Amino acid sequence: MAYDNGFPPRTEAVQAVTTRVLGSSGAELTAVYVPAEGDGELHLAEMVGGSGVRIGLPASYDASGNSPVAAAFRTGRPQWVGAADLAGHGEVSLGVLPLGDDTRRLGCLVVVDQATHAFDEDRRHLLELHADQVAAGLEAVAARVMARTERQSLLGPGLDTLRGGAFTLVLRTGRIDADALVLSLFGIAPPEFDRRVETLLERTAPDDVPALMSIVEPGGLPVSGQQLSFRIRRPNGELRWLSLRCRVRYDADGTPERMLGVVADASYLRPSADEVSVVQRLSTALAGATTIREVSRAVVDVLRPPLAASRMGVAELEADRLVVTVLDPPEPESWPESWQREWRTEWPDASCHALPTLEGVLRGGHVALWPPGAELEPGLADIGPGGLAILPLPADGRVVGVCLLGWDTEHRFGPEERSLLTATAGLVGQALVRAHALDAGHELATMLQRSLLPRTLPSLAGGDTAVRYLPATMGLEVGGDWYDVIPLSDGHVALVIGDVEGHSAGAATIMGQMRTAIRAYAVEGHPPDVVIAHANRLLLGMETDLFATCSYVDLDMEEGIAWFVRAGHLPPVLRHPDGRTEELSIEGGPPLGVSAEGEFPLTEVGLAPGTLLVLLTDGLAESASLPLEDGMRRVCEVLAAADPADTGRVADELLGSAKRRDDDVAVLVLRYDGMRVRPTRAHWAVWRLPDAVMHARRFTGRTLRTWGVTEEMDVALLVVSELVTNAIAHTQGEVRLDLTLAADRLRIAVNDASPRAPVKPASVDWEATGGRGLLLVEAMSASWGSVPLSGGKQVWSEISLQPDERIEAAGIAEGGPGR
Repeated sequence: MAYDNGFPPRTEAVQAVTTRVLGSSGAELTAVYVPAEGDGELHLAEMVGGSGVRIGLPASYDASGNSPVAAAFRTGRPQWVGAADLAGHGEVSLGVLPLGDDTRRLGCLVVVDQATHAFDEDRRHLLELHADQVAAGLEAVAARVMARTERQSLLGPGLDTLRGGAFTLVLRTGRIDADALVLSLFGIAPPEFDRRVETLLERTAPDDVPALMSIVEPGGLPVSGQQLSFRIRRPNGELRWLSLRCRVRYDADGTPERMLGVVADASYLRPSADEVSVVQRLSTALAGATTIREVSRAVVDVLRPPLAASRMGVAELEADRLVVTVLDPPEPESWPESWQREWRTEWPDASCHALPTLEGVLRGGHVALWPPGAELEPGLADIGPGGLAILPLPADGRVVGVCLLGWDTEHRFGPEERSLLTATAGLVGQALVRAHALDAGHELATMLQRSLLPRTLPSLAGGDTAVRYLPATMGLEVGGDWYDVIPLSDGHVALVIGDVEGHSAGAATIMGQMRTAIRAYAVEGHPPDVVIAHANRLLLGMETDLFATCSYVDLDMEEGIAWFVRAGHLPPVLRHPDGRTEELSIEGGPPLGVSAEGEFPLTEVGLAPGTLLVLLTDGLAESASLPLEDGMRRVCEVLAAADPADTGRVADELLGSAKRRDDDVAVLVLRYDGMRVRPTRAHWAVWRLPDAVMHARRFTGRTLRTWGVTEEMDVALLVVSELVTNAIAHTQGEVRLDLTLAADRLRIAVNDASPRAPVKPASVDWEATGGRGLLLVEAMSASWGSVPLSGGKQVWSEISLQPDERIEAAGIAEGGPGR
């Protein structure tokens, strides 16, 4: 934040306020430094006091210098300087406290006092709380400046909010020591105060008492750095907003002993008449909301129109992840590209760590506003290029969610908007917590289902995939639909979609078990019909009466040949490169879990580059008002008109805009592109002879020279030696060496008959005669690993090729030697 010429406006009114505000720190001299725009300096914005100390503060500090002010600003840590380090300035002590957090540093608060009034531990904590209040005031001033209001208006929501008093509360007894400024804010004369916390709570507005009680009662601990806003009723009937920040001090046994706090005037939170009507409408809407989705929808419906926001989103905070509950508008293309990549279910969800600015705001706990053109990470900047507001949603002393508002055109934030957002944050947070309590079973089942579905899809060479999942909007809203994309060996990929009967937590649990089992059978290398047969026997052996339908595809990404198996599921749909669509005629078997004698025949289909393959569950094509035949016809019509270049858009168009769903819906779309350069492969059967490793090395050398791979020859031979040696020394039966040359890598794989995976030693002693092989493989490889195969395993290593080798290898793969 920067002011004209680096300083805030200096009027008699402002100086009168700051004399009262900054002087409330209790120090002989108090000053605020703010960063000046563009010159790397911290300029003195205001200073109060100084008559009792002989120390002068400069007009500016170099932000990159060695002064305590610069150090506090850069590191974000308070600096405490004793009299011994301030020689020549008398017997004084100095404290410098950073204002703001790591995501937005606003300046520094400097306090100077007599050495006899040293900054003990309690006073340091109080001053840090006071610095938090100053930071909140500076943010409010910044909002006013951005709104281009008159400078006199800085007194209202700006510097006057810094006016705060301190208190100490003994948690065991409820006795409180409050300074005169705290009592003045509550409208209590010091001689009349009985040092009981109940006396202050009596002045609190009844609706705000529970929030205060959750902190001051034993066991209710505040979140560090978080601000609690509440209302009090003064003796003259005036309703006033106050803000509270506090910290808990512990005794030697770790038991909470005292609470140190700062209370400040927050009259800028008092809403106007128009804002009161908005808050009342929101309160009414939230009162009838019983689910998380209803709460989120009410927030968007009430707040977006008066704020004229271009887009708005609400998300819950679960551990370190943001789980989006509503986006408006709902279309993926209206949101940042990084969000679209996370779009697997109805709304995306992502880790807070992916948005560090948002994470910092949630940690701070109060409203943050950014003007047009603010430098933010793309995931936030693209939400509001004309302006962005982030509103943390507090409840029970913690942040439970967040509301995002973005504007496409230039938007300047006024104090009324900050007031409205701050006044509604607590209402929404409490409503989210209440909805959780009313709908705990549904929330648990939904969270279970989300955790069982794949969070991301693998990238495929020669194709692109997209998936969508929507829960039912009626009943428990949790079902057994699932999907998966499983990379297999030799350029194959398995595509799976399925549906467990029913809508319950039990159906979701069976879904998770079936998805895991099919993935395990597929990775072991079983053919598609065997994978489904194994899954059928597994479900029959479970203690459940539920059955499941499933469609499984094994696709060779090099040749474009797909093998389909259908177990009571809807047939796949194809869109050919010329735009024609068809339901594939695939012979099917019974649903899984119905018959132990069920057969699951294979159907082979060739795919041309540019073909779209769609797997779907019946919730997309059938409902109480839509016969299955009509639903499948609609799917084919939408698919024929879609643009195959964007698989995500195709999936969205297939879902349509239906708001009510009797059943959950899953759809998986794959565009098969084919491989421009097909991998080149060579195989060698390793005979168990004394010189087996030598023969394997010679075969590898001949093959790589034929392929034109010379730069990485020595590395490849070393990896082959170690993998073949381990297979011969530690397993029995057949050993096979496979070499695969792709456009940018060389893959070396050794298959053996032992299912036991190799174990890399944690450390190798110098005198040890073995154990270094896997360490060498790891050091030489770009990546390596082990996968189970039917009756054994494969240990593989991938080596990155140099650019010139890639070009030569591409030429070879397109028709040169080695084919």
